[in-house]
Amino acid sequence: MKYAVLILFTLTLTNAQAQRLTLENAIDIALKNSLDIQLSKNNVTIAQLNNSVGMAGGLPVIGATAVDNYSFIGVNQKLNTGEVIKRTGANANNVNANLTAGILLYNGNRARSTKRRLDELELRSKDELNSEVQNIMAAAMTAYFDIVRQQGYIKTIDVAIEVAKKKLNIVKTQQSVGLANNADLFQSQVDLNNLEQSRVSQQLIVDQAKAELLRLLTLNADSTINVEDTIQVDRTLALEATLNRLTANADILAADKQVRINQLIIKETAAQRYPTVKASTGYSYTQNNALAGQLLLNKSYGPVVGLSLNIPIYNGNVYKRQQKIAEVNAEIASVQKDILMRDYSANVVKTYKAYSATLQQLDNQQKNYDLAKELLDLVLQRFQLRQATIIDLSQAQQSFVTAGFTLINYSFVAKSAEIELKRVSNLLAL
Repeated sequence: MKYAVLILFTLTLTNAQAQRLTLENAIDIALKNSLDIQLSKNNVTIAQLNNSVGMAGGLPVIGATAVDNYSFIGVNQKLNTGEVIKRTGANANNVNANLTAGILLYNGNRARSTKRRLDELELRSKDELNSEVQNIMAAAMTAYFDIVRQQGYIKTIDVAIEVAKKKLNIVKTQQSVGLANNADLFQSQVDLNNLEQSRVSQQLIVDQAKAELLRLLTLNADSTINVEDTIQVDRTLALEATLNRLTANADILAADKQVRINQLIIKETAAQRYPTVKASTGYSYTQNNALAGQLLLNKSYGPVVGLSLNIPIYNGNVYKRQQKIAEVNAEIASVQKDILMRDYSANVVKTYKAYSATLQQLDNQQKNYDLAKELLDLVLQRFQLRQATIIDLSQAQQSFVTAGFTLINYSFVAKSAEIELKRVSNLLAL
């Protein structure tokens, strides 16, 4: 069930071209234009590109090389037959070409652990993007309803101004027949002037609130928008359900994946202490030509097949220390997750208490507002009949303004708490 504040808060803009902005429009624009979300999307793209068997080192590697060298050399050779070969500036040509392919057969499952780590990195980047989306939505919604709140203050002031104008007219009418003095007239005019000044000041606050919303939407701060809405608070939120949904919080999910990433780094580091076996094959072609010397032509070609084994024996305990460091980092990530869960749980409890208490106050304040409005109308009638003093009417005006401001503020506080509870529960949606 939704709770709707019974007063519609609107603001009449002087610019006829002002664009009406709904909550759905604001959220949609914020998500499309957010620079932070664009950065997070780029991080997801990078993680997706990195997440492949090839990046983990599990695919074959194929390469080709070709070298063709020309040289001019001096030759001075004496053979065992007694023949002497001596020549200056002889032309020689060496051609070497190779096509090779190699594949990893075993390295202590390091490639497999690396691939799993890349999977987790991609999922973590998506969680971080989701967290950014929830944060942007929450900020846009809070800024939007802040405008509604500030405009609600103006609506309350406008009602008080209308009463002040009626009071001034009544005093003028009474003075014209000798039933009112200048003190009442001056006081009525001062009260009206103060209210009009308050409206001007409040209008400035509204304009500033709109500028803040436009900043969150990544729009020009001088754009003109018109917000016409009410503050509706969802009363269905429950503390236990919200705490249980913390496991779906994007920040906590990302922290959990960071723990698994660090655990996989331990396996990757430990695998460095295991033997590495690789198989290779290829085709080799070599040709050497020379215009002088004992060997004028030497050509060799054919397939090549090989198997390599690399066994780490001792490297100053570097791998062992790296594994210990990885284990410490995994423990740090686990503690950081626990701290995050602790802080989010405490924040949920505090926010829910504010949410629950404000809803109770909101019901009572709605009644106070209705009574204050009835009282103001009654005292105005009594003042017109000279059954109430100008002080009585001023006090009724002040009570009405205070009740209106308090009602609007309670509505905003409850809505802000609702937004925060849904944000940490990953429940914000269009």
